[in-house]
Amino acid sequence: MSRPRTKNARLIFLSCIQSALVYFYFLHSVQRHEHLKLSLCAALLFAAYYYILKTLNNNTLILGAGLFFRLVLLLSIPNLSQDFYRFIWDGRMVLNGLNPYLFTPKSVINSGEALFPQIQLLYESMGPLSARHFSNYPPVHQLPFVITALISSTSILGSIVGLRMIIILADIGVFIFGVKLLKALKLPTKNIAYYFLNPLVIIELTGNLHFEGLMLFFLVAAVYFLQQNKILRSGIFMSFSILTKLIPVLFLPLLIQRLGRKNSLRYFGVIILCSVLFTLPFFEVEFLKNYSNTIGLWFTNFEFNSSIFALSKKLMLHIFNLNLIKYMPFIAPLLMSIVLLCFIRLKKTTTAGILHLFLWVLTIYYLCSTTIHPWYICALVLLCCFTKYRFALVWSGTIFLSYFAYQQDLVSDNSLWEAVEYFSVGAYLLYELSIAKGLRASSSS
Repeated sequence: MSRPRTKNARLIFLSCIQSALVYFYFLHSVQRHEHLKLSLCAALLFAAYYYILKTLNNNTLILGAGLFFRLVLLLSIPNLSQDFYRFIWDGRMVLNGLNPYLFTPKSVINSGEALFPQIQLLYESMGPLSARHFSNYPPVHQLPFVITALISSTSILGSIVGLRMIIILADIGVFIFGVKLLKALKLPTKNIAYYFLNPLVIIELTGNLHFEGLMLFFLVAAVYFLQQNKILRSGIFMSFSILTKLIPVLFLPLLIQRLGRKNSLRYFGVIILCSVLFTLPFFEVEFLKNYSNTIGLWFTNFEFNSSIFALSKKLMLHIFNLNLIKYMPFIAPLLMSIVLLCFIRLKKTTTAGILHLFLWVLTIYYLCSTTIHPWYICALVLLCCFTKYRFALVWSGTIFLSYFAYQQDLVSDNSLWEAVEYFSVGAYLLYELSIAKGLRASSSS
């Protein structure tokens, strides 16, 4: 009996070492336009991920392996996104008394004042799109930027390490509360490995410094406290999640029946109060106008890696000669309102049922969106830990194909690879739905 266990332990160890080496190589030697290298690295990482998931059942080892992979990336410069330059910029702006919702980087540069070290480098590196717009990051999202600016105000690498440590701590929080929630729901606690060891999560969050992990930490804590009927704590954490990334706003209507009328008033009251308190330091008359206009750009100006929207746009242009994206600020809220009303009618009040609804609402939203960056899928990866569905894991692998749109000097959608991405996800989703339907049929007969 000891030999198979010893062999498995050795293979797990070798898989972890291989993954760590690939992560290190990926972040230090691969650019997003180098499609072959990127694909090979992703394939190796997901092969090891699959094997580790199949063989590793100990939560302590899962935590250790996940931290090991993340710490390997500690001193690397993000290679798939330049958003971190804007993060550093916003933090140093706030530290110098300027409101990132009222001053664009371009206007600050045009003023001719060198307000903080490396200002020109940060401006040139963030890209012209970010440079000419106001910040679109909500108030809680700004806190890591300010903390990092306080810790390291003169070194970009120091700022990167500061941001990365916050993201790693957030992922540890996801692990802790995720395990607690899985226990409370009587689900296998090893399910947290789907998120904590996922290559997309590690590359896009820890590696490329996207703060979905912080949003998800607050979200999973909010759901855990809801499960424990600690309504005020849940409301506070949910407000933090929304104020990090706005996407959890979609989940709020799904909580009303679980909370009831009285608790709903308390819950939403806490969220409104926290939103006001965190917004006050930035609030001026122009804040709402600038912020809403910046957020509106995601519906009217940006298109990347879309699926249903891309197909609908082509049909509308061919049949009616209409540019669909101009109408998305009206279509998207209407569509999601209909979807939410349909799900509310299901009257799910258990925590497990609510988490299933979270998964489906977010999936539908992403399938209909104009822009789907790879790091968006990390939220679906976490939600799948609490359900029986695993299509998000397939998506977390195939979404690396979206980087095929990046050339050395331009971005151009590659319809072929997007078709491969979404066909793979759709096929596996239909497979899982057919299995679920079969199980329901057999249980009812």
